This record gives sequence, structure tokens and C-alpha cells, in this order.
Amino acid sequence: MEIRHAVSTDITALMGMSHNYQTDHVWQMALSPSPSETSITFREVRLPRLMRVEYPRDPSRLADEWTNSSEILVAVADQTYLGYLIIESGTAPETGWVTDLVTDAPYRRKGVATKLLSTARRWCREQGLARLTLEMQSKNYPSLSLARKLGFVLSGYHDKYFPDEEIALFFTLNLR
Repeated sequence: MEIRHAVSTDITALMGMSHNYQTDHVWQMALSPSPSETSITFREVRLPRLMRVEYPRDPSRLADEWTNSSEILVAVADQTYLGYLIIESGTAPETGWVTDLVTDAPYRRKGVATKLLSTARRWCREQGLARLTLEMQSKNYPSLSLARKLGFVLSGYHDKYFPDEEIALFFTLNLR
């Protein structure tokens, strides 16, 4: 598997990847406000059946969004696209911000996302960035599990973050 910088001719193939996923767990948020404090809890919940989750952004609009990205990394093997990762810098101080991490369905759970994130960490260090942050839906249990396995820690959330008003969770890895 090779990880390389994306070029414009890659965009059509990347848009054609399977962006949706399935999960049997979610992170459920509970908000407990009181006059003197607010408690927010995320709890892992097993679902009664496998759920198909739609990608939170319109894939047909991705090409326009990608032209403004700081970096797009592509995973390829034998001229087959396996996955991609998009990083923004400047979203938060000294932070590389992964907005999209996609592995095409046939290649999931084979190390593609791990290798993309390893290359993203190296890119961030080369840019002098101190942190790498991943954003994901609270339903994206596969990404939540991967982030935690790789040492990322929950660093925040945003209610109604995505166009479909889904909660976003942010996981950050310190690079220094």
C-alpha cells in the first residue's frame, strides 16, 4: 500500500468510494444542566441491530470542498484506491484537523485508515503542528474505536455540527 498526495485526477475515484458505514454501537450523549454546573456524559451503547449510517456530507459537493483543503492523502495499491484522508490546518491553533477519513468498504479493517493517520501525523509534524484532531459522528463507532486504539483522546463535541445536524465528537493526539 502506498500513501501519496492526491492529484486532481484522483477526485472522481475518491467521490465514488463507499462513504457510508455500518455500526452496532453508538456514543449516546446525556446533558445534565443545573444552575451551578453542566455535566455532559458520553456512554457507549450497543444497538439492538446493525445500523447503516449515511455519510454526513453530500459526496457530490466534496470536490468543491477538497480544492480548499490543506492536504489530501490517498491510499492506493495496484492502481486501486483504498481510502483517503483530508487535513485542514488553521481550524484550531497548531492543529491538523482531519475532516474526512474514508476507507472504501472492501478494504476496511485492513490497516488503511491506520496508515493514513500515520502519514497525517508525519505531515503535521513537518508543518510544525502540535496536535492532530479527528472529527466524527457520535454514531461512527468504527472511527471512535480506531481513534482510541491509536491514543487519541476525547477533546470536545459540537451539537448539530454536520449538515444533517448530527453531533460531532473530536478526538485529539498530542504530537509533541
